[in-house]
Amino acid sequence: MRQSSTHSQRLIQWVFFSVACLLSLSGCRYQMPDLSSPSLSQESRDSLATLYSRNYTLDTNLEVVTDSISLECLPIKDTYIVLHRGDRVVVADFAVHPADTIDSLWVKLAHTQEAQGWIRQCDFKRSFVPTDSLSEAIYLFSGTHASYFVIFCALFVGAYLFRVFRRKQLKMVYFNDIDSLYPLSLCLLMAFSATIYETMQVFVPDTWEHFYYNPTLSPFRVPGILSLFLLTLWGFVIFLLAALEDIFHQLRPATAFFYLLGLGAGCIFCYFFFIFTTYIYIGYLFLALFVAVYVGRVHRSFTYRYRCGKCGAKLKEKRVCPYCGAIND
Repeated sequence: MRQSSTHSQRLIQWVFFSVACLLSLSGCRYQMPDLSSPSLSQESRDSLATLYSRNYTLDTNLEVVTDSISLECLPIKDTYIVLHRGDRVVVADFAVHPADTIDSLWVKLAHTQEAQGWIRQCDFKRSFVPTDSLSEAIYLFSGTHASYFVIFCALFVGAYLFRVFRRKQLKMVYFNDIDSLYPLSLCLLMAFSATIYETMQVFVPDTWEHFYYNPTLSPFRVPGILSLFLLTLWGFVIFLLAALEDIFHQLRPATAFFYLLGLGAGCIFCYFFFIFTTYIYIGYLFLALFVAVYVGRVHRSFTYRYRCGKCGAKLKEKRVCPYCGAIND
């Protein structure tokens, strides 16, 4: 007979992870680059200053994501170059038109050496996406139509599984959960990342826009709130691997498949629910309630003080193991 310490170790790991995340929250905006270094050329200084003020700079590569877009061949009036979806361009120059009441900043884009033209920055940001794979993924998953499709699929799967759950008592996250904290931890991490994401959108949109044009998977050397967001994503990946191991260790393959469907639907629901509620500022309250539920679940997990000496199953008291029949005394 040995006393169970698995949950204690997991809780300690979670606490250290949370503390590391909170310590990283040191700022919300990118810092102005140091332009005083004598080793920087004037061109480099201008490029860094532009990157800081506009979040993109010269030679940024982009791709058209609308059906078509027109570039004006200034200074010749009423002369345009039409680009179509999938065409690639590079930022070639900037110009300020103070008399323009729509947007005073214009961007020159080059498709080829001959095909070059100007566009307002507001139209530029709506019609082009950086060619970096991370930026394209951000654009894809933040699109309105994609979001509605994912929400609809998650609700459909969740409703179907809940019906099956009520009839056959299938395993489901939280309601009839497996003996593991990892699945519920995944939902909490997804809710946490969604809350941070929407917080950036509401309070520091420039920080997210800079990340969109200059993406990275490293949580270092980025503003604290963005570092926290990236750490939650990495934590989600780590907890997902641990959850998969627990799920397939405790459930048969068919049952595990339905459990994973429910877990995926639950994570998607948490993500979009906390995005929508954080936008109207009540998401923080729901997140606090979720944390309280999670802490309660952790507390209940500690009631298992023992493990079976033969199969390792958790036991609340010394008795006959209900899983393998071994006598524990």
